[in-house]
Amino acid sequence: MPPIQVAVCGPRDCTAQEATHAREVGRLLAERGACVLCGGGPGVMAAVAEGVTAADGFVIGIRPDTDPATACEGLSAVIYTGMGEARNAILINSADAVIVIGGSWGTLSELALANRRGNLPIITLGGWKILDADDNPVDAALTADTPEAAVHKALSRTKPHS
Repeated sequence: MPPIQVAVCGPRDCTAQEATHAREVGRLLAERGACVLCGGGPGVMAAVAEGVTAADGFVIGIRPDTDPATACEGLSAVIYTGMGEARNAILINSADAVIVIGGSWGTLSELALANRRGNLPIITLGGWKILDADDNPVDAALTADTPEAAVHKALSRTKPHS
């Protein structure tokens, strides 16, 4: 059976705190034997790849383009889709769990796709809080306050991809 695949999503223009969280999430996932999926670009994506690589793990970048020069350092493998932001569907549908760090419009689309797919753990570490039309919070994901909590929640609720 292949390893658990965890998508780590976040903005390309991230804060220092988001990058720190992403590196730690990547390291922790790698230490626990998970295969990490990410967008393979800058920001949170590069930070999570750095964390995975530092722990001798495996990280796959799923790129929106076909240009090897745009892929971040530290990826174990790259999938060039040439699909633009539509690649987010590939990223989410390939995951057994999703950890969202921070927020951007692209990250919001990944959070929405994960919710639409259903039946997988979604954990947020900072970032988006969704409200319905009446300003009531929507339960779009479990929340975590630390990288350790995010990884624990993701892996303890994950079933291998079917």
